[in-house]
Amino acid sequence: MTTISIRLPNSLHQMAKEAAAQDGVSMNQLIACAIAEKVAALTTETYLQARSQRGDINKFQAALSAVPDVEPPAFDRMD
Repeated sequence: MTTISIRLPNSLHQMAKEAAAQDGVSMNQLIACAIAEKVAALTTETYLQARSQRGDINKFQAALSAVPDVEPPAFDRMD
């Protein structure tokens, strides 16, 4: 486990304290979760960008051509 020291504007610190209290968690847990969410978002974006580079329009069209051309059931329609 690593300990870090950060500087926060007083207003952000107060909002974080209130959010932690409302969620019933410690400030440490709130901040760790916030950082985890941000890192996950950035990692996902990087992964999706790399994955999109491997895309192939011909394979996509081949997959689409295998989908039957039928009306969806009533529960699945966007009317």
